[in-house]
Amino acid sequence: MGNRLFLLFLFLGVTFQVTAQELNFTVTINSERARTQNKDIFDQMKNSFEQFLNGRSWTNDQYDASERIKGNILVTINDMPQVGYFEATVQIQAVRPVYGTSYETLSFNFVDRNWNFEFKESQPMEFNRYSYLNEITSLLAYYAHIVIGLDYDTFSQEGGEPYFEIANNIVSNALQSGRSGWDQDPGNRRNRYWLIDELYSSQVTRAIREASYLYHRKGLDQLTSNPEDAYKNILQALEKLAEVNNTQPNSILTITFMDAKSDEISKILQNAPLDIQEQAVEHLLQVDPNNARKYNDIL
Repeated sequence: MGNRLFLLFLFLGVTFQVTAQELNFTVTINSERARTQNKDIFDQMKNSFEQFLNGRSWTNDQYDASERIKGNILVTINDMPQVGYFEATVQIQAVRPVYGTSYETLSFNFVDRNWNFEFKESQPMEFNRYSYLNEITSLLAYYAHIVIGLDYDTFSQEGGEPYFEIANNIVSNALQSGRSGWDQDPGNRRNRYWLIDELYSSQVTRAIREASYLYHRKGLDQLTSNPEDAYKNILQALEKLAEVNNTQPNSILTITFMDAKSDEISKILQNAPLDIQEQAVEHLLQVDPNNARKYNDIL
């Protein structure tokens, strides 16, 4: 990625500024439900979270400013039962540029509904990938590695493996805390434990990572230069999603993929050949029946 460009420019003797940080995230804190007069703490929370995400290096690769992964984190404070203790919902979104265009595609869209944490003024944001130190940095570091891993998966097949391994280690460490969201509760499969389980550990759902590569690198990135192959690759990606859905219905990874892509897929397929449209709609109705009307409109 950026490291290869860096070496090339270094060899050519070109001087330019490189930043090591991979993320460019905006954090928004919705504190309307918080029962406190001290609203300044939410400004501190926003700044601390953004600095933690954007101000450090998460990989050994070099990124220039234009390559940083853009995204948003919305933290909705649902309750503040005592001073410094918060119950919240977190929505994480990340985007990826599409080659040869100014378009950015939503690559990750996930809602984490079980986050309970403590935050105090001037709280140090310490993180160690080998141990659980606190709830805030564990969750933010977990999603940082999820986002980076998913981004790498879109550029090379299973390229995100090292980052999913770290995210998996974060979950293993956090399990000892007994906090909600990290647990193996089979009744709540839309949490941090099951997300990384399907991304990293499960052989059944690993095909969705291959689908992501086909959809982004072989599909979206080639739509303007080679639309015939691009549509075929997008169809193949949907076939893989359908295969996973047959084996493991309601997979969190399938749902997360469609949460990010359903609107985009519907628009892209409007210009596909009829035979591609018909096969794609068949898969989409199977994988995401709640949006049947949207997919039927493609035809």
